[in-house]
Amino acid sequence: MSGVFCYTRSMYSAISQNKRNTLIIMAVFVAIIGAVGWAVGYINGADYSISVTILICGAVYALIQYFMANKLAMAMTGAQEIQKENAPELWRVVENIAIASGMPMPKVYLIADPAPNAFATGRDPQHAIVGATTGLLDIMDKRELEAVMAHEMSHVRNYDIRVSMIAFGLVSAIGFLADVAFRMMFYGGSNKDRNSNPIVLIIGLAVIILAPILAAITQMAVSRQREYLADASGALLTRDAEGLASALEKLKTYGKPMQKQASAAANLFMNDPLKPGFFSKMFSTHPPLDERIARLRETATKM
Repeated sequence: MSGVFCYTRSMYSAISQNKRNTLIIMAVFVAIIGAVGWAVGYINGADYSISVTILICGAVYALIQYFMANKLAMAMTGAQEIQKENAPELWRVVENIAIASGMPMPKVYLIADPAPNAFATGRDPQHAIVGATTGLLDIMDKRELEAVMAHEMSHVRNYDIRVSMIAFGLVSAIGFLADVAFRMMFYGGSNKDRNSNPIVLIIGLAVIILAPILAAITQMAVSRQREYLADASGALLTRDAEGLASALEKLKTYGKPMQKQASAAANLFMNDPLKPGFFSKMFSTHPPLDERIARLRETATKM
């Protein structure tokens, strides 16, 4: 019982931490957007009205993303909302977990993709979406499917989805603004209007090029810890850490890249949906499956 108590206390502490992380992440991303704005303004003859415009546009874009990002993410991945008759077993598992945990019933989505995976998104438990791919339903037995969806529902319960949505929206915003800023530098106005200091020019270019990378690193750092927490919280919901470990073993064996991929939405999924490669490994939003399995099996001995 002491192990269960410790995990319960840890879970509620993590929920509070996630709410604080929301403000921290927003501050970090606003700082990055501000740096991009400063770089463009300085290079364009110290015209800081451009910086203010970029900062305002970034804030508006991020706000729109916060409310629309879940729909955008579903469109990017090809997910379709379903009802009970479309996938009865998946629907019943989600419904049972919602009832057992006292959570609102989320919307359930399905992605027609042979790659086994699952996901959760939304602003809060009242506006949550959970779902899976057809590939996941094909390889998981009932016990494993329950463990996987408990993991995804834990993302909802722990408010990971809010942090994830903000990160998704702001990463998209920074990528968009960096691209606009880069174009403005080379195509917006005459060369004589630009600051001629080569050192400042190099710094400005570095800021604009590195901004999306810094945004991705921030997203990665937050996402990796969230996966460990959701594994532990999901195991606590079902009292079946071994069931989730078994599901992750199958993901390790049968996992493959999804057909529709978007790096900005990768952190929404249970397993990395992107094609393997040097940069995808370096900036992966998911911890290694072997480490997650080992932690779960250690958890199983304490429950």
